[in-house]
Amino acid sequence: MEQFRKIGILFVCLGNICRSPAAEGVMRSIIEREGCSEWFDVDSAGTYGGHAGELPDPRMRSAASRRGYNLTHRSRKIQEEDFERFDMIVVMDDMNYENVHRLAPSRKVAEKIFRMTEFCRKFPERSYVPDPYYEGHEGFELVLDMLEDGCEEVFNELKNQFRS
Repeated sequence: MEQFRKIGILFVCLGNICRSPAAEGVMRSIIEREGCSEWFDVDSAGTYGGHAGELPDPRMRSAASRRGYNLTHRSRKIQEEDFERFDMIVVMDDMNYENVHRLAPSRKVAEKIFRMTEFCRKFPERSYVPDPYYEGHEGFELVLDMLEDGCEEVFNELKNQFRS
């Protein structure tokens, strides 16, 4: 009998306290809604480890909670082993992209790295998901809007892998 392997998706931002844990929460919600939790391994990480072990920013947790997302992830820094565990590594901005790309153990593995905006259909004018850390309420709402859009598209692209 063939060994089943989950589809792994890792979301990455700078500190792993705003954008990437929110993306993880949004993606988990979509997967749960679609009844495919057993098919996916979803996590998030940061390129900076200074917030290791912390919950997501309270403002992001609050904004996410209003939309029905419960963000309980504890911040962690991306590791080289993540390139083996995950099939897709989705970053939030160009700085994340460059930092994650430098960590990739090979060019082949670096092909797993994508920008979230590659999946955003409702925000064609945006080239990155902005960091809401220094923004007001509207910044967190914009990020969640973008992540909901992008995560739906990531899911749509991956669903054929488990429904075939």
